Amino acid sequence: MATVEVSMPKMGESITEGTVIEWIKKPGDAVEMDEALLEIGTDKVDTEVPSPAAGVLTEVRVEEGATVDVGTIIAVIETEASEAVVVEQPAPEAPASGPADEAPPADAPAPSTNGSSADGVDVLMPKMGESIMEGTVLAWHKQPGDAIELDETLLEIATDKVDTEVPSPAAGIVSEILVPEGDTVEVGTRIAVISAPGSTPVQQAQAAAPVAEAVAAPASVAAAEVATAHAGDGAPIPRKGADGSFFSPLVRSIAEKEGVSLSELQSLSGSGRENRVTKADLMAYLQQRGQAPAASTPAAAPAAPTAAPVSFEPTQQGEAGGSRVEIIKMDRMRQIIAEHMTRSKATSAHVTSFAEIDVTNLVRFREANKASFLEREGIKLTYTPFFVFAAVEALKDHPILNSSVEGQEIHVRKDYHVGIAVAIGKTGLVAPVIRNAGQMNVIGLAHAANDLATRARSKQLLPDQLSGGTFTVTNVGSLGSIMGTPIINQPQVGILATGAIKKRPMVIEDPNIGDTIAIRSMMYVSLSYDHRIVDGAMASSFLRRYTDVMESFGPHGELR
Repeated sequence: MATVEVSMPKMGESITEGTVIEWIKKPGDAVEMDEALLEIGTDKVDTEVPSPAAGVLTEVRVEEGATVDVGTIIAVIETEASEAVVVEQPAPEAPASGPADEAPPADAPAPSTNGSSADGVDVLMPKMGESIMEGTVLAWHKQPGDAIELDETLLEIATDKVDTEVPSPAAGIVSEILVPEGDTVEVGTRIAVISAPGSTPVQQAQAAAPVAEAVAAPASVAAAEVATAHAGDGAPIPRKGADGSFFSPLVRSIAEKEGVSLSELQSLSGSGRENRVTKADLMAYLQQRGQAPAASTPAAAPAAPTAAPVSFEPTQQGEAGGSRVEIIKMDRMRQIIAEHMTRSKATSAHVTSFAEIDVTNLVRFREANKASFLEREGIKLTYTPFFVFAAVEALKDHPILNSSVEGQEIHVRKDYHVGIAVAIGKTGLVAPVIRNAGQMNVIGLAHAANDLATRARSKQLLPDQLSGGTFTVTNVGSLGSIMGTPIINQPQVGILATGAIKKRPMVIEDPNIGDTIAIRSMMYVSLSYDHRIVDGAMASSFLRRYTDVMESFGPHGELR
C-alpha cells in the first residue's frame, strides 16, 4: 500500500497559511496526477492545487473554510486503488477535554512537525526552503504566561533569504521560550513550548478582561478577544464585491469577525497586487475606526492628547553646524544587501572588463517578432532571454566562469543556473535563479524570466528560487545606465552587466565599398570577475564569444 500525503503548499515567501476554499474531489474519488484536487486561498491569491499522485482520495483532513499553516497535511491519497480505504473527514476541532498529545496531529506542519508531549507542544524552528538550514529569532510576539490561539503569530524569524512570521501550532499558554531574540539556531531546534493546547477556560478568561475595558478604552485590533466582542453584526462577505474587487479568505474572515460591511471594504484603498485589500490594510482601518469613538466619548476624552498624530515628514536632526540631516533606518532587505555586497568585495578580487556590441540585427529581430510572440506566448518579448542565452553559450566555452572557490579548490558547475537581477521598485534588488538555463531556448528563457520577475515584484518568490545560482546577468540598461561595474554574487565568480541600447553613428568596414558611416544600435557589456581564478585573457575571450552570439541574431531569423 502506497500512501501519499498532501500538504498545504507554500505560495510565496510571506505566505504562512492557506484557506481551503473548495474540495474539487471528495473522499472515494479517483484522481489523476496533476489533476485539480482542491482550491485554496491566501492573503495574496486563490489557486487550484494539483494532485501530487494518481490514485484514490481516501481522507480529507481539513474542511472547507478552515485555515491552516503551510506544510499541514490536508489530505491522503492511496495510490493502490484496490487497497484504498476511505476515511471520513474528521471534525475540525478536537474536544477541549481530550488529552494534550491528541490535539496537534490534524494541524501539525509537515515535514518538520512540532512534537507534543504531556508537558505541551514543542515549537520548532521551521524550514523555510531546501537550502535554508538555520534561522534567527527577530522578535517574540508572545511572552511566557501569555495565552495564544491556534495560528496566531508567535514570533518572527529571519533567514538569509526571507523574514516571516511563525504561527502557533496549537492554542494554549506559552510556557517556555528557549531561544532569545537575536539568536540563530538550526532548523528543527526546539525554540518554545506551548502548554495546555485548546484550554477553553484560559481562552475565556483572556477574552473577558478586554471586553470589560472596551467602554473606557479604544478597541485593540491586535487582541482577538476584543475583535470578537465587536463582531456579530456583519453580513457574510462575498469573494467579489459589486465593483469587481476581490477579497481573500483571510480578509473576509477578519471583516466578518469585526463586523466590517462590504461597503466599508470596497471603500478601502488596497496595497496588494491589483489593488487588493490585504490583511495589513484592514487592520490599519480597524485601528483607526476603533480610535474614532474614543475621541468623541466623554469618558475617553482625557486620553486623546496622548495619541500623537502620524507625521509623514522626514525625520530630522537638530541643525547642529547649520546642516539638516534626514535619518532613514535600513529595512531588512537593505541590511541583507549591504552585508552581501561588503562580504563579496572582501572575498573576491574584483576586476571588470568591457566590450561593445552592435545589436542592430537583434533590435530589428525583436521588433519583427514581438507582436506575434505576445499573441502566441502571452508574454512580452524582452531582451533578457537573449542576454541569458548568449551568456550560457559563452559559459559553455569558458566553464571556469561557471564555478565557485571552495578553500583551495575550484568547483566547476556542470549545470547553468543563471540569476537575473530584478529591481524591487527603488528600494532593493533580488536575483532569482533560472535553473537549468543551458537546457532552454530563447522562448523557454523568456517564460522563466517573466515568471521570476513577476514573482519578485509581487513578493511571491520562494527561498529556493533565490539560491543556487552559478552565474548572474544584470540588465543595468533597463534603468537607463549605459554601463556598470556590478559586484559578484557570492559564491559565484562572475557577473555580466548589459547596458542601455543606444543608436550611434559608427564606422562600418566593408571590403567592397570601403569605410562608411551608418546609424547602428550599440550596447556596452561589462564582466566583473574574481581575479583569484579568472584572468583578463579569459574574461576577454568570454566577452568575445558573448559578442559573437549577440551579433548572430539575424533580422529575419527565427526564435531558437
